[in-house]
Amino acid sequence: MATTAQWVAGARPRTLPAAVAPVLLGTAAALRVGEADAVRALLALAVALALQVGVNYANDYSDGIRGTDEVRAGPVRLVGQRLAAPRAVKRAAFASFAVAGVLGLLLVVLAQAWVMLPLGALAVLAAWRYTGGDNPYGYRGLGEVYVFLFFGLMATIGTEYTQTLSVSWFGVAGAVGVGAVASAILVANNLRDIPTDTEHGKHTLAVRLGDARTRTFYVALVGASVVALVVMAWWEPWALLALGSLALAWRGVRVVRAGTTGPGLVPVLAATGVYEVVYAVLVLAGVGIAAGLG
Repeated sequence: MATTAQWVAGARPRTLPAAVAPVLLGTAAALRVGEADAVRALLALAVALALQVGVNYANDYSDGIRGTDEVRAGPVRLVGQRLAAPRAVKRAAFASFAVAGVLGLLLVVLAQAWVMLPLGALAVLAAWRYTGGDNPYGYRGLGEVYVFLFFGLMATIGTEYTQTLSVSWFGVAGAVGVGAVASAILVANNLRDIPTDTEHGKHTLAVRLGDARTRTFYVALVGASVVALVVMAWWEPWALLALGSLALAWRGVRVVRAGTTGPGLVPVLAATGVYEVVYAVLVLAGVGIAAGLG
């Protein structure tokens, strides 16, 4: 039976910045127009975190029963390493999705943002279908698309919308920025796993692109987050405060460009996740400074 520490590790804490950053960015967009709401922001954060944990447990379960996770260089795999029964991990995934659903419904009712109901249901379905079901899209090289759409565009714009009932171009640019970094986290993860994914027929985008082009793609995604930041500055120059996060981004870029493989790529996930959160925090701080000066 898995220990508490192993269950926590199985939730893959290094991926949680992908849930936190878009909520911070969406709240920054709401604050820019003077309509930020702390309660709704916290609810959006709880929904995003629950959905991310659910995705991670679902991925652990689905990859585990397919044998994809039997040999990995990354964090704990509950099913693949036979630390927990597959049904228990599957229950944990659906319990997380249920929490996300209940809190999401509460947020929608509180904000009267009814359009978010079908979008939320789609997010949960997409989370399961990433590696679950008969034809998971994560095995067809579409995982980065899912991350960009749901942990970039939808999470950021949805957070802004539930606070303002509107969407701004500033928010869209922020969504692209954090979506690019969240996708970079997955790219780094899949770059590390190219050998084992290839062996087990998991045709991730990294497997399809190959090692060299995957490394270039990672760098391009980080670059896209910088471009998005410059675009945000068109509406709020204080957003450029987030340029201070680039030193963190460079840590991951340096390791990826060096040709590091296997376990040596694990720190890239952490570095990229920290970059994403600090990026969002500094944008929010910049918008807050501008609001205070105004």
